[in-house]
Amino acid sequence: MSGIVAIIGRPNVGKSTLFNRLTESRDAIVDNTPGTTRDRHYGTCEWQGKYFTVVDTGGYIQNSDDVFEKEINKQIHIALDEADVILFLVDGTSDITDLDDSIANILRKSNKNILLVANKIDTFDKIYDTHIYYRLGLGEVYSISAITGSGTGELLDRIVELLPDKKIDTTDKNIPKIAIVGRPNVGKSSLVNLLIGEERNIVTPIAGTTRDAIYTKYNKYGMEFFLIDTAGLRKKQKFKDNIEFYSIMRTIRAIEHSDVCILLTDASEGIQAQDINIFGLIQRNNKGVVFVVNKWDLLEKNHKTAKEYEDYIKKRIAPFIDVPIIFTSVIEKQRIFKVLEKAIEVYNNRKQRIATHKLNDYLLEIIKNSPPPTYKGKYIRIKYVTQLPTVYPSFALYCNLPQYVREPYKRFIENCIRKEYNFEGVPIEIYFRKK
Repeated sequence: MSGIVAIIGRPNVGKSTLFNRLTESRDAIVDNTPGTTRDRHYGTCEWQGKYFTVVDTGGYIQNSDDVFEKEINKQIHIALDEADVILFLVDGTSDITDLDDSIANILRKSNKNILLVANKIDTFDKIYDTHIYYRLGLGEVYSISAITGSGTGELLDRIVELLPDKKIDTTDKNIPKIAIVGRPNVGKSSLVNLLIGEERNIVTPIAGTTRDAIYTKYNKYGMEFFLIDTAGLRKKQKFKDNIEFYSIMRTIRAIEHSDVCILLTDASEGIQAQDINIFGLIQRNNKGVVFVVNKWDLLEKNHKTAKEYEDYIKKRIAPFIDVPIIFTSVIEKQRIFKVLEKAIEVYNNRKQRIATHKLNDYLLEIIKNSPPPTYKGKYIRIKYVTQLPTVYPSFALYCNLPQYVREPYKRFIENCIRKEYNFEGVPIEIYFRKK
């Protein structure tokens, strides 16, 4: 992944439609907060081989226009703080509104990459109506139709030009980078403070490529790694009502720059939709993950509680269930070392390489006994298997008809690999390619 692109704008200009167009999905990840009408959308876009995260700032609707504008402005400030590229979406078929002007005034004062995008331009003659938006003083106007996709190619070309190259300026690239992520108030700050406070041989704090990912070179129990601190949410008091949105942006950053994520959840609150959303982000970024249930001391337990809770988590995160789950209490300092130890194990699992001859000796025999289902009478013959030279585990199976291999068989192959080799906590990609 190589950056964050945030979509902002007043209501009813097509932000969610553009989000779905860029992520090629109508299944936007949504976090519905009780008592409000906020939606939190974030997903992945790929263009010209470059992947980046798209965030839709969503709508916030309450009774008065003043409150509405106030909340929109809060989200704009958060987006300006965290995103690499801002897409300011306007309705290209209407006049400039006071809210458009208000947003533009904020954007002009920033040093961010701003792209002014006029939506709903679905016919050529409507392009001439967009000239009025040059008055906003934000440079070129990109005319698109989010519904049909018209003009989005040119917009995406420009986005990938502006996105930064993902480079981590650390003193040792071989040292694991471990991020602590999770919802607000699950214990991230307490865990970071405990780790840093207990251990005094912190070598050096290193600022990463972005202002939010703070790397601390950390050495304890004979292990050395960079701890990515994402626990600074409380510094943004002025964004109190939008703290969860800010948390999302920080979490995306932390995941992008990590090798392994420690996903912290709150045992007293149960597994929330946002926990599963963050887990999905980690998986889609192909990062290692350790699932940590904090505040375990607050639950009344019997001898079955941990097993039942673990089964429930695996049901929620399926089909990727080969994940270590640890029950901790940061306050009581329970199993904190185990979390770090497991994170290092997952890091090593993610790095491991399997010799091609071993992979073929093992898998081809299984494939011979359980071949892919035929497709319209055509037999799919797999001849060769190899691990690809990616930073995360990925495998290519070369066959005569790769286009006809379905998802269930890919999962079957993945499960076979996991059964033989230890990839606990690590997402695996399976590709079928033409021989």
